[in-house]
Amino acid sequence: MNVHVLMDMGNNSDKGEVSMTTTRGLEGVVATTSSISSIIDDTLTYVGYNIDDLTENASFEEVIYLLWHLRLPTQSELTQLTQQLADNMELPKEVIEHFKMIPIKDVHPMAALRSAVSLLGLFDEEADVMEEEANYRKAIRLQAKMPALVTSFARIRNGQEPIAPRKDFGFAANFLYMLTGKEPEAIEIEAFNKALVLHADHELNASTFTARVCVATLSDVYSGVTSAIGALKGPLHGGANEQVMKMLTEIGSVDNVESSIREKLANKEKIMGFGHRVYQKGDPRAKHLKEMSKKLTELRGEAKYYEMSTKIQDIVTSEKGLPPNVDFYSASVYHSLGIDHDLFTPIFAVSRVSGWLAHILEQYSNNRLIRPRAEYTGPGKQEYVAIENRG
Repeated sequence: MNVHVLMDMGNNSDKGEVSMTTTRGLEGVVATTSSISSIIDDTLTYVGYNIDDLTENASFEEVIYLLWHLRLPTQSELTQLTQQLADNMELPKEVIEHFKMIPIKDVHPMAALRSAVSLLGLFDEEADVMEEEANYRKAIRLQAKMPALVTSFARIRNGQEPIAPRKDFGFAANFLYMLTGKEPEAIEIEAFNKALVLHADHELNASTFTARVCVATLSDVYSGVTSAIGALKGPLHGGANEQVMKMLTEIGSVDNVESSIREKLANKEKIMGFGHRVYQKGDPRAKHLKEMSKKLTELRGEAKYYEMSTKIQDIVTSEKGLPPNVDFYSASVYHSLGIDHDLFTPIFAVSRVSGWLAHILEQYSNNRLIRPRAEYTGPGKQEYVAIENRG
């Protein structure tokens, strides 16, 4: 992997930059060290565990523990974490009232989520307590409440009351239950758990980097997560799967795929859900969601979405050399679970907050203010001219 070390943010010495090299978009720049996840030779690992291994075998709760503690839990530790999450899922009544007060039908769920996470900080007595134990307790509370934030918003905008979580359900099952009010099927829980595991962390992506930049100032956990949500909101980061489903809906049928995609390619339109800044041979997460897409679309009698997706993949990969990324097949998976399309990115956040929190805790543990430099390209040697003499 060809990279350039800009600076070591984890070092608390007073050393300056190793070098001053301009790199657009920080591509290829190593900005810190981390023990949480890695992308090496197109392989994604969480704390050294291959994503394929975790996706097939681990619950999302195990992955949360792994990211936060850098090891898998024992049974008693997993039971304790699961109980802590269940005990902290319900929202303050003020947050529910907030959702009911905003012009909810005109607000994108990511904007609502961003504001709600910030609002949560106002009702946490430990919000500004920076001790390690307090930050961990806040991590538990934030992780637990993310499903309730998304599902409560979704229900309130449809004129429904939020549904309280069930203590006998795990994280994935509770999200689906709180969204629909129905006990989810085993295959639905399996699919959603896999999606949560696959999206949990992804090295120093844009939202994670944003979170670390924020808390490196010693700002609080809620500010860090709110900042991360703001970065995830952009269509070049978390919003891609929503755009994929929009594209599939507009194309409408398998028969229309060929002409529609080739027209987009001829017009140099970006096909969402393909390619990745980091992976060269393909996103290792995509195959798991492709498999779940096949199962779920068949189960729902909407196999056309899987068939359309595979045909689009064949064309784009053949013509542009771009394989699908994790967003491409997650779109049809979430659609098959009956989830509104504009909730796809908030669901990304429900999972990725586990990684954000892991990185926030890691940043606190060995902090150095993140302050890169910019190469100046503006005019030089100018002198002030009194306003009456300016042309």
